[in-house]
Amino acid sequence: MSFPVPAAASLIQVGQSGTIERFTNESLAGKLLDIGVRPGSRLRVIRKSPFGGSWYVKIDRQCLALRKKELACIMVK
Repeated sequence: MSFPVPAAASLIQVGQSGTIERFTNESLAGKLLDIGVRPGSRLRVIRKSPFGGSWYVKIDRQCLALRKKELACIMVK
């Protein structure tokens, strides 16, 4: 699913996907870039933990577990 305007990745429901457009937090952006999360990559939410603390996502061909605050700084379209 694509979004008409950029939205935070933490708003995506399980099973939905989008394209990473940019990051809103510079310090977290550095960490995300180090682990291979790049603008232009395809992000898909696989599942959420029961209390929403961590999210399991697939970015291009790699699977990652990210905290909600990390996911919230990723803007997708």
